[in-house]
Amino acid sequence: MGPRIFLLSPAHCGGKRASLLLRGEARFDLALRLRAGRVELGELFTFVSGLYFRGKLAYASAFAQPPAGVPGALVITSDRGLLPPHAPLTLDDLVACAQVRVDLAERRYREPLARDVELLAAALPPACDVVLLGSIATGKYFDLLLDIIGDRLRFPVDFVGRGDMSRGALMLEAARRGEELVYVPAAGALRTGGRAPGVDTAGARAARARRAAGRGRPRSR
Repeated sequence: MGPRIFLLSPAHCGGKRASLLLRGEARFDLALRLRAGRVELGELFTFVSGLYFRGKLAYASAFAQPPAGVPGALVITSDRGLLPPHAPLTLDDLVACAQVRVDLAERRYREPLARDVELLAAALPPACDVVLLGSIATGKYFDLLLDIIGDRLRFPVDFVGRGDMSRGALMLEAARRGEELVYVPAAGALRTGGRAPGVDTAGARAARARRAAGRGRPRSR
């Protein structure tokens, strides 16, 4: 494979987990550090989104091959365009993020994202692929990315038919094994399909082993 970078879809900053960080009485470590100063975007979005964002970060870290001067991973945000995972965010930044919908009809989301994607597309060499790690079934960022990046936009074909948690587990397992997923061009691709099979993680294999052991035990009388 040639050079490639990853675009990570945004976490939902208006959900229940994000609200925990905004509570003044919260005393867990991340909330205290966020109120005291700044927290890296990747850590913050991992808390808000859980397994899904953790999988995206691990996968991008394992397989990015960026050209010189370009980050290997950039995160789509609701109000600040594209940011690297190590970008610092404040409590006020989280509040502002939560107030903007990830919807192309929302100017505060669309304009910063279009600006940054255009700058990125101009900075990348023609042979560099841009791989979207996010939802492909809706157009809330897919359509804008495809319009600007065009034929260089790719996504993992195994994302078709999977929800957020399944995609997160898939990426974590791929990163753990060091086995990169197969990418397909976004233009003209099939983006929806039947439900994909479960991910064969270590936890899934352990659960099957426990069930098999339980079936093998003699029943007490």
